Amino acid sequence: MGALSGRIAVVAGASRGAGKGIALALGDAGATVYVVGRTTIDGPKPADGAPGSIDETAEAVTRRGGRGIPLRADCTNAREVAAIFDRLERDRVEIDVLANAVWGAADANQSMDEWMGSWGQPFWEQSPDTWTHMMAGGPYAYYLMSARAARLMTKRKKGGLIVGLTDGYVDGADAGAAGMGPLLWSLSHQCINLLMRGMAAEGKKKKIAVVTLMPGFMRTERVVRLLATDALKKQFGFAKSESTEYIGRAVAALAGDPNVGQKSGRIHFVADLAAEYGFTDVDGREIPRFAP
Repeated sequence: MGALSGRIAVVAGASRGAGKGIALALGDAGATVYVVGRTTIDGPKPADGAPGSIDETAEAVTRRGGRGIPLRADCTNAREVAAIFDRLERDRVEIDVLANAVWGAADANQSMDEWMGSWGQPFWEQSPDTWTHMMAGGPYAYYLMSARAARLMTKRKKGGLIVGLTDGYVDGADAGAAGMGPLLWSLSHQCINLLMRGMAAEGKKKKIAVVTLMPGFMRTERVVRLLATDALKKQFGFAKSESTEYIGRAVAALAGDPNVGQKSGRIHFVADLAAEYGFTDVDGREIPRFAP
């Protein structure tokens, strides 16, 4: 039996990327995982053609020893988010874990040239759509999913765990605030950090732990496609990258920690949690914090 056998998790943004890695790691631990995202195996694909679907992720979760259940929803759409949680409530599903891994910025660029071009643009040259990609497909999605999950968690005495991802965090400081990233990229992650900290404070009385994770350089499907040459791989430090299951193993470790409430309200580096809980990446490496 897995360490999380009998536990129920909802993973938002799990068609691919970090969300898929989290879902797979929870499956390895024996959890039932509701795999939430926009992309179905027979439905419309992302504009850039990135691979992955909630159906494929759910099947992989089941193959690994958990139980994967795909639920199609746009996590930036309040009605669609409400619909999936209404269904879970009708089915009397008690959620132990919500993992937020939605990131809409990937919708904005379809090539490395587009990505690098937009990264270097000042805010006044950015498309207004950039706000939607960064803010709706980030903190707003986190808020929608967390609010509905928390409603279910507060109805039981044992509470639950809500996890989110951030970026640009450097031991108490936000790298974007120091000029190391575009304005809206920085703003979206600072909003996530503030949102998660605020939710932790409000959820404490109901035993809801809220933890923010800072991963390293993840080998998502899009990263692998964009860094298509050896020169680009060298430029971006691809050799130091980690699988998306590394952060997944961090979520699984937190979900199995009876004292996870002590970590609530703070940002934790995945590399630090790996050392604390004793897990490695899928290739057995102990990966330190990534230094861009």
